[in-house]
Amino acid sequence: MRTGSEETRLIVVRGNSASGKSSVAAGIRDRFGRGLAVVGQDNLRRTVLREHDRPGGANIGLIDTVARYALEAGYHVVVEGILYSDRYGDMLTGLVADHRGVSRCYYLDVPLDETFARHSSKADAAYRAQVTERHLRDWYRERDLLPGDVESVVSSRSSLDETVGRIIRETGLAAMPAREE
Repeated sequence: MRTGSEETRLIVVRGNSASGKSSVAAGIRDRFGRGLAVVGQDNLRRTVLREHDRPGGANIGLIDTVARYALEAGYHVVVEGILYSDRYGDMLTGLVADHRGVSRCYYLDVPLDETFARHSSKADAAYRAQVTERHLRDWYRERDLLPGDVESVVSSRSSLDETVGRIIRETGLAAMPAREE
């Protein structure tokens, strides 16, 4: 089922835990302004559904539904999360294929040692205590790319500002106006 319009932008930002996905999504929205929805896997899976990440989980369809709804309403959409390719790949590639506008997928490629360092610098002490290095190691999947060579790989050497700027340029958001109040 086709979704969105030729003017809407769909951006998928994937990567391992602590790779910077949420920061990139927030940075894109901060730079762009109103009219851009962030569809976060953690929010929908952990907060809304309180569901473990597992094959066939209800959050997979919910992410798809929320993204499509926002695109149909004229919002640009950033879908962000770990979004393992074996669990979320079919949904994501279907969403990209169905989107009428520009769609771009990015994979934040951060080595495991850098993942540990980034996690230890998170401001949320309770989260840092709850998620241990063992968790990060168990969740880590090296270069878990979507099938079909649809993702641009972003090196860990790319700063947050550089990554946000690149995505805004490559998707054409830089030339588009934000929504009025």
